[in-house]
Amino acid sequence: MPELPEVEVTRRSFADRIAGARIETVHMGKPLRWPLGCLPQQLSGRRVRAVARRGKYLLLHLDTGCLLLHLGMSGSLQFDTRLPPPGPHDHFDLTTDRGVLRLHDPRRFGAVVHVPSLDDPRAVRLLGGLGCEPLEAGFDPAQFHQSLRQRRACIKQVLLAGDVVVGVGNIYASESLFLAGIRPTVRADRLSLPRVTRLHAAIVDVLSRAVALGGSTLRDFSNAEGQAGYFQLDAMVYGRAGQPCRRCGTPIRLLRQGQRSSFFCPVCQKR
Repeated sequence: MPELPEVEVTRRSFADRIAGARIETVHMGKPLRWPLGCLPQQLSGRRVRAVARRGKYLLLHLDTGCLLLHLGMSGSLQFDTRLPPPGPHDHFDLTTDRGVLRLHDPRRFGAVVHVPSLDDPRAVRLLGGLGCEPLEAGFDPAQFHQSLRQRRACIKQVLLAGDVVVGVGNIYASESLFLAGIRPTVRADRLSLPRVTRLHAAIVDVLSRAVALGGSTLRDFSNAEGQAGYFQLDAMVYGRAGQPCRRCGTPIRLLRQGQRSSFFCPVCQKR
């Protein structure tokens, strides 16, 4: 699933090129997770002012209203002046005077939703429960610690939930916990302020490096220019079960938490 780094990389790959573009037509393919929320032809003539991100949602701010885009489990965006006709897995084409923005999503868990404003109940329902943005100044170590003190679940599960800090998906949670020296099974409310401060720094470091490396391409992720990501090649623990730890040489272990795989080093992450 595309996580925060992949969504941010996607945003950066087309945001400047589409800003100021005039929408000419909108083509919808097979139904996505939620309805568009307006007739496609009602978007014709509007202009794209800017492209922002909130968690794993891309926000296309228009001169009137906003489009919320989610890539789902396997979605990706393309933006180009020349694209072939839509295929069976192309479900949304936003044709503008600067190119076509296309959502390709084989599993159709993605979404495109139009709202008149971010105060609309649909936008509040999708965005209102999201936690702090980890790459923005509002992500404070002390506040992070206070939030974790209210959670009795394992720290890995709390990170994945996204209501304390948003966008720390499975890959990046495993990598951040390794860098901070914290085992994924430790209860969140038992972490001291110094350990949470290390985790805070690790999350910022891991996500920043992932964005710089173009995200992670495990199967088919690519940005809006068709470029793959390379963070997975630098992973310390994720996907490396049974292989030696890059730091101490101990075999990396795998455990299941909920429906997700957690990777950790039993020596570097003692507790």
